[in-house]
Amino acid sequence: MTKAMTHEMSCDLEKAFEGISSLDKDDIALRATSYWDASPLEAAKLLLPKSTEEVSRILAACNAAGQTVVVQGGRTGCAGGAVSAAADVVLSLEKMNAVEEIDEIGQTVTVQSGVVLEALQSQVAARDLFLPLDLGARGSCMIGGNIATNAGGVNVIRYGMMRNLVLGLEAVLPDGRVISSMKRMLKDNSGYDLKQLFIGAEGTLGVITRAILKLEPRVAAHETALVSVASYDAVLALLALGKKRLGASLTSFELMWGDYYRAVAKGLGVRPPIADGHPYYVLIEIEAGDETGGGAGVQTVADRLMALLETAMADDLVTDGVLAQSEQERREIWRIRDDFEPILREKPVYLYDVSMPVQNMQDYIHAVEKGLARFGGGAVLHVFGHIGDGNLHLFVHPGPSHAGDDARARLAAEECVYHPLRGVEGSISAEHGIGREKKRWLGVSRSAEEIAVMKALKRTFDPKNILNPGVVFDL
Repeated sequence: MTKAMTHEMSCDLEKAFEGISSLDKDDIALRATSYWDASPLEAAKLLLPKSTEEVSRILAACNAAGQTVVVQGGRTGCAGGAVSAAADVVLSLEKMNAVEEIDEIGQTVTVQSGVVLEALQSQVAARDLFLPLDLGARGSCMIGGNIATNAGGVNVIRYGMMRNLVLGLEAVLPDGRVISSMKRMLKDNSGYDLKQLFIGAEGTLGVITRAILKLEPRVAAHETALVSVASYDAVLALLALGKKRLGASLTSFELMWGDYYRAVAKGLGVRPPIADGHPYYVLIEIEAGDETGGGAGVQTVADRLMALLETAMADDLVTDGVLAQSEQERREIWRIRDDFEPILREKPVYLYDVSMPVQNMQDYIHAVEKGLARFGGGAVLHVFGHIGDGNLHLFVHPGPSHAGDDARARLAAEECVYHPLRGVEGSISAEHGIGREKKRWLGVSRSAEEIAVMKALKRTFDPKNILNPGVVFDL
């Protein structure tokens, strides 16, 4: 295992970096560590390459010197995977932000890793195309980070994770070699699909520099509903009914527990679309339009959503509901789901991202609540999730009595959240990755044999352990 440099950058490395944009110590300190941590960023050097060739030069030089490298994009990750130390070289991909080509016939887009998700969404929309990936950090997160963490978001139920959207990929290995499989083909069964090794690997096996992504025809409009539900069994029944009635047009089925819904609405100072006081709230969204080409008697997707809600009401699956009548109303409904800033205001707060079969979720939440009750000190739990694809997000406030001992409180909260996953076929990370924060719990989701194979891959690709060391696991 190599050691990070603990002194000023060597002359050989400084020479190797000549001509590559960089920041000095003072400018580095002006950057926050991440979206979640406002403390000054730490690094021995911050490099801003503009091409794959410059990334290759950086990694080749650092590998030869045994210098550790931390890769950064939009720094919106939730697991500490891009957090650097004072002795690290930070490789930021923010200047590799070109949308190289939009292929309207093949419905693909070729991008560099530093392209911000929202900017890419806007550019392809101008060509009447649609990038299915969408998540709350869209205005800051970058495509390279989305691929490296196998991002999910709100459309997974319809389009799948980021892995499902990547056709081609280019990555630079820790020793500077470039692996390029920039192909637009959906079907290529010629041996190992090497790009899959880098998707979700959190930058531990190589630095993703470019990608070819699948696009879809732009959806003309969406139909969005928010309903209240009295029991978790009714939530499951509504999900099953929605999948049966709406089919592939169902893009989002988002569940908010009542406490989450109430806390966000109150914190934002907005009048909730449906009065609070219900146990559960479900946001349902479909891709709208006349799927069959129109004509008298044809039932549109919007008609089917309305019919679904009428059936759900008649079957007592839904107690109240509202259907967005405009884009503004749609945004207001999504704001209750998306804007959890009020929950983050009370410090400390710990965010967790777990997954499991949907039928196990209620028992799991009960187990977490029991654990937090034993935890004591007024701990508070808020929950929402992409229940259509089995993903829950949990916010835990440890309570005022634990505010002075954050490390101990965090560990106790993690035990309450992660231990019950063993009994419900769960994962400690649905879409945020492992990073540095969850690696002690990796054994909850992965067997010893699986972890051993992961470590063997890391040693093969990065024998000197220079690239994102300590992310996912320690060697």
